[in-house]
Amino acid sequence: MTKAAVFGTGSWGTTFAMILAGAGGKTVLWGRRPEIVEAIDRRHENPDYLPGVALPESLRATTDPAEALEGADFVVLAVPSQTLRANLTEWKPNLPPNAVLVSLMKGIELGTTKRMSEVICEVAEVPQEQVAVVSGPNLVGEIARGQPAATVVACTDERAMERLQEACHLPPWFRPYTNPDVIGVELGGAVKNVIALAVGVAAGMGLGDNVGAMLMTRGLAEISRLGAALGADPHTFAGLAGMGDLIATCTSPLSRNRTFGENLGRGMTLAEVVAATKQTAEGVKSCESVLELARKHDVEMPITEVVVAVVHDGMPPGEAAMLLMSRTPKPERYGV
Repeated sequence: MTKAAVFGTGSWGTTFAMILAGAGGKTVLWGRRPEIVEAIDRRHENPDYLPGVALPESLRATTDPAEALEGADFVVLAVPSQTLRANLTEWKPNLPPNAVLVSLMKGIELGTTKRMSEVICEVAEVPQEQVAVVSGPNLVGEIARGQPAATVVACTDERAMERLQEACHLPPWFRPYTNPDVIGVELGGAVKNVIALAVGVAAGMGLGDNVGAMLMTRGLAEISRLGAALGADPHTFAGLAGMGDLIATCTSPLSRNRTFGENLGRGMTLAEVVAATKQTAEGVKSCESVLELARKHDVEMPITEVVVAVVHDGMPPGEAAMLLMSRTPKPERYGV
């Protein structure tokens, strides 16, 4: 029997722990807040993040990182992306030497522009073959209530990838596919949050479905351009971790990033939206690091640029829309 330690008792971390436990693995959740850990461990519920969802009785929780990590085959990291470096530095002394480190995070680190797998390799001092990524159209509100979904497991080590696939395959509820393209899978998951903010802003302004479709397709072109510059497989962006995740995040009312953007588009200030948002909308911070990464590689990403301008520089959404629509027209072809 495999053992997994899942770090992060937010909605996605708890849901993925449910999947691992349901698939037959011994699973322990680590959390910093004793009241949530106690509720998971004793009452089999996470009232703050998954109210009304019954968790498997086999799922345990602890506030002790060493206890969670003891004997773990998989260490699953589900913390906000901008806190990963500090958290992993704290946990590193107790990491099992041969455990596969799994990222559920969808962000780019501020300051370094590193993908989450790169941060893990650097901090934990492990080779890339020991790090895996899970990404795809995984709206937690649906998965936690038993609605079917698929995801992508990415790792450069085929055996580790297949082991993780087996550990989180829960028929007929949750179906993982494999893809060795870690770069593409991570970029798809991180940049789609930025595009979802743009789609949300447009929806909040009442701009209609034509604009939403334009932003999604041109957003996919931005993701593909950045992926090409970083050496990703272009086919990844036509799959679950690319187009699939983009569609779900841009169109669903369950999407944190779309909802955040909608509130901005309706006229709320950034401070008001942040105060009303209970969970992390990764695109809000990552849009800056995505844009910095693009500029490092001379990749043009106009939608990302206006998202940064609206979210961080105070540009009115109407002005941002006009700026995008007044750009010089160019030929439309895949990846351009």
